[in-house]
Amino acid sequence: MCGIHVAVSATAHEVSPELHCRLCNRGPDYLGRAERHVRRGSLSLHFTSTVLALRGDHVAQQPLVNPRTGSVLCWNGEAWRIDGLGVDGNDGEAILTWLMKASASPPAVAATPGSEREAAILNVFRAVEGPFSFVYFDAPTETLFFGRDRLGRRSLMIDSNDASGKLTLSSIAEACDPSWKEVEADGIYVLRYASSPATTLPARHQWIAGHEHADFVSSIGRFNKSLPSTAFVLTTSSPSVAMLKHQLLDSLRPRVLEIPQPPASDVTPSKARIAVLFSGGLDCTMLARLTHDLLERDQEIDLINVAFENPRVVAQLRKDSKGGELLTDFFEICPDRITGRKSFAELQAVCPGRVFRFVAVNVLYSETLAHRSQVVSLMYPHNTEMDLSIAFALYFAARGRGLCYESSSSVSQPTPYTCSARVLLSGLGADELFGGYGRHMVAFSKQGYAGLADELLLDVSRLGKRNLGRDDRVMTHWSKEVRFPFLDERLVKWAVETPSWEKCDFENGEGFTGVEAGKRVLRLLALELGMENVAREKKRAIQFGSRTAKMENGRVKGTTAIV
Repeated sequence: MCGIHVAVSATAHEVSPELHCRLCNRGPDYLGRAERHVRRGSLSLHFTSTVLALRGDHVAQQPLVNPRTGSVLCWNGEAWRIDGLGVDGNDGEAILTWLMKASASPPAVAATPGSEREAAILNVFRAVEGPFSFVYFDAPTETLFFGRDRLGRRSLMIDSNDASGKLTLSSIAEACDPSWKEVEADGIYVLRYASSPATTLPARHQWIAGHEHADFVSSIGRFNKSLPSTAFVLTTSSPSVAMLKHQLLDSLRPRVLEIPQPPASDVTPSKARIAVLFSGGLDCTMLARLTHDLLERDQEIDLINVAFENPRVVAQLRKDSKGGELLTDFFEICPDRITGRKSFAELQAVCPGRVFRFVAVNVLYSETLAHRSQVVSLMYPHNTEMDLSIAFALYFAARGRGLCYESSSSVSQPTPYTCSARVLLSGLGADELFGGYGRHMVAFSKQGYAGLADELLLDVSRLGKRNLGRDDRVMTHWSKEVRFPFLDERLVKWAVETPSWEKCDFENGEGFTGVEAGKRVLRLLALELGMENVAREKKRAIQFGSRTAKMENGRVKGTTAIV
């Protein structure tokens, strides 16, 4: 994980102290700068990168520079594979090596659309599997390339002025200003500063050259909209259940293995390198369960469970107690806390010998208010009440400061604890891929599998726009990297190319398998792995499970803009 900031202007550019701090929060291990100039308009390019070192045996100093040509790469992400090959060592340095090979031929006098050099550079980024955002300046041709991965799992913002040629690209917006937009995760953008006539609008290049289709999901796979010809019932022996297990394990391996030990901390003497954002629901608990199968037994796994003091809920509790002392701990009756403890207990029973640490993050309302402006700024340009309620939960969960329980019992003796793991696992994507939302059942009830397929396609296609950039900015503020095993390209490709009824057979009730139809393929995998209670857990949105929603006004709508 890294922080990126690139400014193109005719004058000197300084990163503000506040933005400098936020970039360093994203990457506390190294900060570097570089500067380049282009002939047209006497423009200068100012590159700033910060680094959170998680790959290789050393801290790769960014911006990365081609020593032969002076080309500059700012890389933020994880390249799990390049052109189908696994990446050993630092992935940013591997990307730069591929770019050096791709641009080894003598450059043209000016970059031209469709030139072999430009096509070769584009193909390097097209060959990357993993979450990333990047800015690359090909110095010999004075061409700037930038973009986000196909699913938009990493943040990249843009502020541009077409008239002056001024352009700023940054992992985080410098201010809550309407001029800042998220770079769309729909391709690779190119600005040719040496071209004639001069251009100030970037050209977009598709992830798959020359191909675009309405049913093609994020240039990964074409959504399967076929309909069943005969009755079909999903069971634990169905091929899709076994394939999902295979896909998830393949996705988790690069994400949980070979993570370096976090820097020593005086606050928490922890060995955990991995933490799971843990509501106790199906998606996150399955990630914890399968991670157990992959990690060495001496590695600990932190389960971060967040609960909030919601003034409306507390007021009702006081009313019920007739003004006396509260009869219960309001954190412990948060839905996600109850579910989290139950799933924690089941993990301990099914995975003997593994140290799972339940981290109860309890957030007082006064603390929520104290951090509100920070969270609003980080999640920008997202600005609705629903965005804020989700961002609050992710922000404080990523901080990981709470009470540690080694036992699943809420009355066991806790100790103050701060999670030092730098890698967070999130179950985001499972609902969109496998039909976990209530609207998926509604779509099926109205239009059958055809309607369900349309709804799933819509949800998967807009993940980058609705969720991922916001979540990245909010959680990386605490020097953590969030990883999404359900959003591995190969898993997504398999999921979208699999017929809907092999993932969630809404035509069949719970009586056939004992678990509900939403995300049935994942629920059946949970059953196979001994997680019976988790397999039957109902879907609950994070803002309701942690009680960040409707903290003051019970009638406010999630789509209401933040004032």
